[in-house]
Amino acid sequence: MADSVYRVTELIGTSTESWEKAAQNAIQTAASSVRDLRIAEIEKSDLVIEDGQVTAYRVRLSLSFKYDSGS
Repeated sequence: MADSVYRVTELIGTSTESWEKAAQNAIQTAASSVRDLRIAEIEKSDLVIEDGQVTAYRVRLSLSFKYDSGS
């Protein structure tokens, strides 16, 4: 395996459907502008509650991607 360098950045995804969909939204959005995504770890999940009802799911992700070596 060749030597590599990765960056880890934090994202927050939201959804009105589920935590899984919130994570998918974050990854799909990141994938549209960042190449070579590697691993996402859910660091935190929470809910938005309004009038006693869940209105949104949120997940905070640590997302890693590989730096382009230029070769």
